[in-house]
Amino acid sequence: MAKDIYWHLPGFVYLRSVNLSLIELMREYHNCFMDGYKIGSCYGTFPGAIWNGGRTILGFCSKNDVEKTLKEYNSKNVPVRFTWTNPLIGEEEVHDTFCNLVMRLADNGMNQVLVNSPVLEEYLRAKYPGYKYISSTTKRIVDPLKLKEELDKDYFMVVLDYDLNHDEEVLKSLEPVAERVEILVDEICFPHCPKRLEHYRDEGQKQIDFEVAPPFPCPNRDKKKSFKDCMDRPAFISREELQSYIDRGFENFKLVGRGLPPAIAIDSYIYYLVKEDSRDFIRKQMEKKLQEISLKNSRQARR
Repeated sequence: MAKDIYWHLPGFVYLRSVNLSLIELMREYHNCFMDGYKIGSCYGTFPGAIWNGGRTILGFCSKNDVEKTLKEYNSKNVPVRFTWTNPLIGEEEVHDTFCNLVMRLADNGMNQVLVNSPVLEEYLRAKYPGYKYISSTTKRIVDPLKLKEELDKDYFMVVLDYDLNHDEEVLKSLEPVAERVEILVDEICFPHCPKRLEHYRDEGQKQIDFEVAPPFPCPNRDKKKSFKDCMDRPAFISREELQSYIDRGFENFKLVGRGLPPAIAIDSYIYYLVKEDSRDFIRKQMEKKLQEISLKNSRQARR
C-alpha cells in the first residue's frame, strides 16, 4: 500500500472552482491519480481579511459566503488553512471583527492557520486553541539552527523556505521530523531574493490599508507567468525528484497559485497529482466541470 502523501492547494476562494473540481475528480477517477495522494488542505483567505499575508487580497465576503465556503471544503474532509501571515499585525489589529468572525465560524477542530506575527499567534492560540498552527514560509527562515528552533516549538507543521529545497545538509537534518515539514515544490519567485521580507511587509501594509498602489518594485511583477517558469526555478522539485523526498519521510507538499492565473494551478495539479497516461483525460474532465460550474453560476446570477 502506498504511503499517504498530502498536497496543500492554493486559493480556497480565488481558485474555489478549480480546487473543488479537482477534489471531485480525485474521488470519481481515483485510479487516474497517483497512489496515496490526498488533499491535505486548501490555503488562502477570504477577501478583505487584514490578517492575510503573502499576497494582498482585497474585496468583501459575507458571513453566508464564509459559511458556504467552509462547508464546501470541510464536507469533503478537506481542511481550510488561513494565511494569517501578515507580519505587521499588532495589538490593535488582533481584534479585527471580520477576521475573528471567520475564526469563530471555522472553529470545528478541522481547520488550520499559518502564522507569522508573534502578537497575532499569541492571541490566536489563547482565543482559538482548537486550530492546528503552522509556521509560515513568510518568516524566511534559512538558518539551519533557527529552523531547528522553529521545529522545536509547538507547531503542527513548519513550511520550509524554498531556498532550502535542495540543501542536502538541511534535508538530512530534517529526516527525523520530516512528517512535520511542508515543502513548497513549485515556487515562482526568484531564488535568494534579498527583498522578499520587505515585499511581505509591503503586502501586509496594503492589506491593512485596503490599497494595492503603488505596486512593490519586484522585477518578477511584470513578467508573464506560466508553470514552465516554476519548472525553470532552482527551487523546483520535479516529479522524478519527489520520490527521493518521500523516501526520506517527507509527506506534505505545497503548491503555489494565489494571485497567479488559474491555468498555472491547473498545470501544476495535473503535473504532480495525475498519472502520466491519464493527464489528457483529467484535463478534459476538469474543463468540463469548470464549464458546468460557470454555467450554473451564470444562471444563478440572472435570477
